[in-house]
Amino acid sequence: MKVTEYIKNADKTLVSFEILPPLKGKSIQSIYDTLDPLMEFKPPFINVTYHRAEFIFKRNAEGSFEKTVIRKRPGTVGICSSIVNRYHIDAVPHIVCGGFTKEETEDALIDLAFLSINNILIIRGDPNKSETTFMQEPGGHAHAIDLMKQAVQMNKGIFLQEDLTEVTPTDFCIGVAGYPEKHYEAPNMKSDLKYLKDKVDAGAQYIITQMFFDNSKYFEFVKTCREIGINVPIIPGIKPITSKNQINTLPRLFHIEIPEEFSGEVQKSKSDAEAKQIGIDWCVQQCKELKAANVPLLHFYTMSNPGPVKEVVSRVF
Repeated sequence: MKVTEYIKNADKTLVSFEILPPLKGKSIQSIYDTLDPLMEFKPPFINVTYHRAEFIFKRNAEGSFEKTVIRKRPGTVGICSSIVNRYHIDAVPHIVCGGFTKEETEDALIDLAFLSINNILIIRGDPNKSETTFMQEPGGHAHAIDLMKQAVQMNKGIFLQEDLTEVTPTDFCIGVAGYPEKHYEAPNMKSDLKYLKDKVDAGAQYIITQMFFDNSKYFEFVKTCREIGINVPIIPGIKPITSKNQINTLPRLFHIEIPEEFSGEVQKSKSDAEAKQIGIDWCVQQCKELKAANVPLLHFYTMSNPGPVKEVVSRVF
């Protein structure tokens, strides 16, 4: 079933989870170890992130440097198939611009369609770690909206090879990312919302937000979206802070703010265990307020650490 259908048919706030692919060399059991403790909450779907390949320069015997591609985590197609097979729920792979040509993107989407995986989340993705700005793959997409338009075309039965006959259109429910505190590359919130509306107008059917720790930012984001004509479901992305250091690392990595009251409590904690409990308590209150506001779904970023998320959901639902 599609993400939008789950939301439309629900009579209460739903819960979903996002997981990381395991590092190369790890088995699928690492995925099951994350998800097994969370299945009691009956999530309608599981999101699977994608991490683009990195590259380094290795010096060869002649003294010159050779570019070497390293993929630290496997792709999402096999993981999504395993999730569907084991849990009999939907899987939502992230589809990214970085590291893919248009042809490779089309092939990945065809593979997903063959597996009856018909929900996707399209994002541009981060720059390569060795680059200061995002660089598109030669023959690939520079922006998420362009990748999204390719998926929309496939839903219409239009593929890159123009002479195909008797084609079967794909049937993807397409989601995109939203940023209650603005995407870090956007000059201001107004322009960021314009880009988001362009994606919705082009065919995006739901939005999942970046994590946030101040609910007022989410509520204001939704209000402004509705005012400019964005009427698709806007799903809040949630993460409990689980260590003292995350007060500093999460804002730097995800370009978000930590409320002063919250950060002050965490900074006064004497251990990571104490900081984690403060983070869980804060997240519980966030989720209770969001649930009381009848948000369609709470989407939890697990970071492959199910314990704190399980405690939060257990206390909220």
